[in-house]
Amino acid sequence: MVDEPPLLASLRVLDLSSGEGDAVSRILADLGADVLKIEPPGGSATRRDRPTVAGAGIGFALDNANKRCAVLDPGAPDDRRRLIELAGTADVVIDSQKPGTAATFGTSCAALSQRFDNLVTMSVTDFGASGPRASWRATDAVCYAMSSALSRTGPTSGTPVLPPNGVASATAAVQAAWAILAAYFDRLRCGKGEFIDFSRFEAVVQALDPPFGSEGQAAVGLKAPTELWRGRPRNQQIYPIFECRDGHVRICLLSARQWHGMRAWLGEPEQFSDPKFETIAARYAASRELNAAIADLFAPQTMASLVTQGQTRGVPIAAVLTPAEALAAKHFRSVGALTEVALAPRTSVTIPVGPLVIDGVHHGYRRSARADEPEWRGPRPAERSTAHPAGGPSRPFDGLRILDLGVIVAGGELGRLFADLGAEVIKIESAAYPDGLRQSPPGKPMSRSWALTHRNEYGLGLDLRQQPGAELFSRLVAASDAVFANFKPGTLASLGFSYDRLRELNPGIVLTESSAFGDRGPWSSQMGYGPLVRAATGVTRLWTSCDAEPDTFYDVTTIFPDHVVGRLTAIATAAVLIRRRRTGIGGHVHISQAEAAINQLAQAYVAESCRAAGLDVAEGDGVDAVFPCAGDDEWCVISMCDPAQRAVVADVVGRSGLPEDRTELIAAVSQWTATQDKNEVVARLQDLGVPAGPMNRAADVAADPQLVFRKLFSDMNHPLLDAAVLAETSPAPFTRIPRAELRPAPMPGEHTRMICQKVLGLSPEQIDGLIADGVLFTHEKTT
Repeated sequence: MVDEPPLLASLRVLDLSSGEGDAVSRILADLGADVLKIEPPGGSATRRDRPTVAGAGIGFALDNANKRCAVLDPGAPDDRRRLIELAGTADVVIDSQKPGTAATFGTSCAALSQRFDNLVTMSVTDFGASGPRASWRATDAVCYAMSSALSRTGPTSGTPVLPPNGVASATAAVQAAWAILAAYFDRLRCGKGEFIDFSRFEAVVQALDPPFGSEGQAAVGLKAPTELWRGRPRNQQIYPIFECRDGHVRICLLSARQWHGMRAWLGEPEQFSDPKFETIAARYAASRELNAAIADLFAPQTMASLVTQGQTRGVPIAAVLTPAEALAAKHFRSVGALTEVALAPRTSVTIPVGPLVIDGVHHGYRRSARADEPEWRGPRPAERSTAHPAGGPSRPFDGLRILDLGVIVAGGELGRLFADLGAEVIKIESAAYPDGLRQSPPGKPMSRSWALTHRNEYGLGLDLRQQPGAELFSRLVAASDAVFANFKPGTLASLGFSYDRLRELNPGIVLTESSAFGDRGPWSSQMGYGPLVRAATGVTRLWTSCDAEPDTFYDVTTIFPDHVVGRLTAIATAAVLIRRRRTGIGGHVHISQAEAAINQLAQAYVAESCRAAGLDVAEGDGVDAVFPCAGDDEWCVISMCDPAQRAVVADVVGRSGLPEDRTELIAAVSQWTATQDKNEVVARLQDLGVPAGPMNRAADVAADPQLVFRKLFSDMNHPLLDAAVLAETSPAPFTRIPRAELRPAPMPGEHTRMICQKVLGLSPEQIDGLIADGVLFTHEKTT
């Protein structure tokens, strides 16, 4: 039997990037694309970027796995011609930095896109190629500050705490890969390429913990629909962490059923017997007394015992592990999420394979980057292009029909990503089990989060648990391209719709799922949400400050890795849809949030693995720190990546040099920044080539001059919201593909009648009968 070619076997990617763009093409290489990386004579300087082990850069090794590396000399005329030839026979070209590798060969991504009209090209820079801040430089820390992530995590007062280094860059890479595959899918439809002027900063604003996007279930229930909070993190007790005999555990009490389990665990205390405590808001209001009772219960017990008891009682709970403990967990080994790799001779270490699991197989690390000739590998499977539909501009996924069962953030975001790019997404809801994002503050008919998450979708009210409802869903599957869900593993099968059953109904169907810990392994049966995933994977331990007190945790109010999981599932789905065009074969995607989390911080985890193996890890000497500025609770971030930048900062603050000790350095620079406006500090340092950024709140992000210039957001109106809210309209600035429509998110069952008539061919009388029987429900507008 001949093995099926990889998912993206027909995709040729010319990788001209260095550093920031490497991780983008790694995702494509994981999915089977032929990625040819061009390096200068002597190799890329990033091969030796710290952290290193045995002189080998950990970041380079991870971000360039599965690629072929070839050398071309921009000073040699034959090599300059060869690069143009390679671009002309590629499908995708990726470059990074300014002016970029392409410029050394006398061209650019924009020029290549114009020369070869079927080519998808992407230029990856910190702030984009145009705009008032196009010349600025960013680090992960700067992106956290300017995107509002810094202001919305960490402590409620005092010095803000930076999220872990690496998350921003990894998030930007995932967003870039999603934009490329969307553009490539469109190329397959219409034969036209695309130029993408990609900004890492914009990607972090959109995809890490967006100030204008989906929010967690608990936060939604506590916020006014159009509110923009200017303070520091609130709601620190929503997902509390408790000390126990051998460490810490975190719980997430969201539903009434989960609260019942916790109350029984506490022994049914009279003080918490009022039915009002079934609401998140009431529990939060009584969090001091409630958490004190839970702390007393948990203190004498072990992490393992508490996790077992909690899962038995239906209380979502997880141990707060260190990165080393997470890597040593049997779960990740048993599902094949980790592998042993020799980063350098005699330096075998544990690394994450990658988060993309399709048809039960990890599509991730296969081999290290290898030297090769500057030519494409052998013949590739042919892809079919279709004529561009008549009638004006279209979007990549026009014509696709998706049945969306996804809930809350990770599941809800996935459907929206496809809906924004043209897919007909039918959001299926149950009257008995409403989506958590449907929660809204008292007196408000819709949450801002729901309006943003489910725009451009259609609402169908359908009860899958009734036999007639299951039959209607079966008919919908037969007439659709994909089914999206993020239930606890096994839930969809228990409803009678396993992947095998879906394939019987539609051999080309794509089932896309995500869950906290995946659908296999010891942890797969555990209940999980983002805060529990962060705890169990070591992210919570990393989301702190080296200046903070031990055992202080600051990730409570962030939404991670939900948004990036939505995009990873979208990437995997797009890859399966591309394969389906070639073979007619559908596929089953299942993304684990836990695996996504450790892969987002792969460099930190690999460094930890190296240390555990007794290897010396040479850390970088850069400093990322938060500094006070003039005003009430105003701060800025400054990144001093090398001695030259330290010298520049020293000169600006009027010193001959800066202390080597981190604490003393921060104190010295703070003496100057504390009397200065944060924006003036940042502008002065950026003008001198030092990465820096102001700590923005959500309202500041909306007014950021770079984002305003590049039109990242548009006003979105919904008849049930008091005012317009800001919404992104594209995963990246496309040149040809139009921006998203902004049709209002549906009320439950708002389009039930339309869908049943259009897709299922039911008569009005049949629909009325099914509504009367409770199989369907609809939203009747009031006048």
